[in-house]
Amino acid sequence: MSFDSILGIFQGFATLISSEPLMVAARLGMMALGLVLVYLGKKGTLEPLLMIPMGLGMATVNAAVMFFDPLTLHQGLGTLFVEAQAGATADTVRNAADLMTILQIDFLQPIYTFMFSNGLIACFVFMGIGSIIDVSFVMLHPFVSMFLALCAELGTILVLPIAQLFGFSAKEAAAIAMVGGADGPMVLFTSLKLAPDLFVPISVVAYLYLGLTYGGYPYLIKLMVPKNIRGTPMEAPPATASVTSGQKLAFAVILCTFLSFLFPVAAPLFFSFFLGIAIRESGLKPFQDFVSNTLLYASTLFLGLLLGVLCEASTIFNPRILPLLLLGMLALLLSGIGGILGGYILWFFKKGKFNPVVGIAGVSCVPSTAKVAQKIAAEANPQAMIMQYALGANISGVITTAIIAAIYVSVLGGK
Repeated sequence: MSFDSILGIFQGFATLISSEPLMVAARLGMMALGLVLVYLGKKGTLEPLLMIPMGLGMATVNAAVMFFDPLTLHQGLGTLFVEAQAGATADTVRNAADLMTILQIDFLQPIYTFMFSNGLIACFVFMGIGSIIDVSFVMLHPFVSMFLALCAELGTILVLPIAQLFGFSAKEAAAIAMVGGADGPMVLFTSLKLAPDLFVPISVVAYLYLGLTYGGYPYLIKLMVPKNIRGTPMEAPPATASVTSGQKLAFAVILCTFLSFLFPVAAPLFFSFFLGIAIRESGLKPFQDFVSNTLLYASTLFLGLLLGVLCEASTIFNPRILPLLLLGMLALLLSGIGGILGGYILWFFKKGKFNPVVGIAGVSCVPSTAKVAQKIAAEANPQAMIMQYALGANISGVITTAIIAAIYVSVLGGK
């Protein structure tokens, strides 16, 4: 049997040998990164439900490249997972034919087409998040929570003009800047509306970095906040039981209606989030169990799988993607800095009776950044219980990020 015949059987090797040296290194590097993500997810360093399927998908899709490309988009190379550009290169009639072909070939394509690329999976995740959070943390200290959340939007605001300096259009820059909100559904929504051509890389970068916030933000806190201040004890907040389920339901309904009235373009996101809260507070136990468990976990699982298989080396190592990677990291860094600075402002005005570490929770990666805040404070002082304040800022961060996303889409969407 000849060497070519052997390569015909083991096409992964064949496509690797036929690729440019840079692409060979890129594919191998992405496989290694995928395995690292699985390992870190298993250890609990990163979010396991998202990172394990994402890492496995990343490693697999870069290993499984073969001589197959029904739409001739990648010089004869392709996979059987998903084609993000399906139907995007020809007229409407041919698009429909291309899409039907892809739906029958790539096994994750129906989920990508009917749930991911239209933002439905983001709404499902948002609904699930709403069903597991307790808005009483916001209602008990609304001004502190919203102030910290606004400070933690520093990255979503400053990276917009910075990204334009890198040559991105205003729409693309806004979509990239939303990574600083640390809210995956919001990034999906904004990039679909404003930068569909960068939708895949922005989504991948956003969720990859969101997983890293849990591991990276503790170092930022320790760099900015001295240990004696990190352990600042805070007065016990009022018991959450003092807020009735009826009050919380009214809060959700009124705020959802008001925000949808102000920003109709983001109404599906507001509705999904507050519907989850309404289900929780209405006492609809069977529905809450379904939304908070089955729907949320299944959506997150398939979201991780799709993000992983979209991490093909040819996509991620596009020269235009490198500044996007750096800008996404900058956005999250600035948002973390903004949140901590907001915490310092409250620490100053409350004469040292407020723990500035709470500010990091304004970055709305629910509930990861709130957990980070409590963990770091407890390391410095086991008596420093700040979780309720952190959750208030965390939940407010979801709302402020949605508002900024709606403003960007409303202002830039028609241009």
